[in-house]
Amino acid sequence: MDPNHRDRIAMLRLTSGRFQRGMKLKVQNTARQLSVNSPIMFMAAERELAEEAFAGDVIGIPNHGVLRVGDSLSESGALRFAGLPNFAPEILRRVRVKDPLKAKHLKKALEGLAEEGVTQLFRPQMGADFIVGAVGQLQFEVMQDRLGGEYALDVIFEQSPYGEARWITGAKADVDDFISKHRSAMADDIDAQPVYLAKSSWDINYAMERYPKVAFHRAKERG
Repeated sequence: MDPNHRDRIAMLRLTSGRFQRGMKLKVQNTARQLSVNSPIMFMAAERELAEEAFAGDVIGIPNHGVLRVGDSLSESGALRFAGLPNFAPEILRRVRVKDPLKAKHLKKALEGLAEEGVTQLFRPQMGADFIVGAVGQLQFEVMQDRLGGEYALDVIFEQSPYGEARWITGAKADVDDFISKHRSAMADDIDAQPVYLAKSSWDINYAMERYPKVAFHRAKERG
């Protein structure tokens, strides 16, 4: 919440039980254990440490990229809710920073925004460019404003050679075979899941016909 310190607070709604400050909770998606020592409860513009909370309460948990939208937390780590879907973006753009010396800074900034759900980030397996996806032009404008205001990055969005994105799944041998033959069109998303970047829907349909054992998904569950 403080741009100078890159603070990040995840809003958590309790669905059952009693929460106490200092509890150790497990993140279902990653099995990581999180000690919640500074939970925050908000009241209008005021905020204070939450010593305890109950079902129905909403608390804020400061973290640095440990929590993502759609994560489930519990003492056992076994509780899981239906995940939030990520849909294939309607627009894909290549993004680069005007100052080449800030390339690493751009990578960190894009990963942070993708973790927040501001945009979708795809890292091609060949080449150093970043491909970002959005459902509309407004998302790119929001991203450009945040990159400039919060990260001091002057970026340019360029036309991407890709027009469609699909997550692929299947037996490991089948997926590996597809990836090896389409390396130039393959990318990884923020969760390191393989994504096929195609020029058009025709290319996707053609790939589906040639590789019937590989599934091409328009959406991916997160959470």
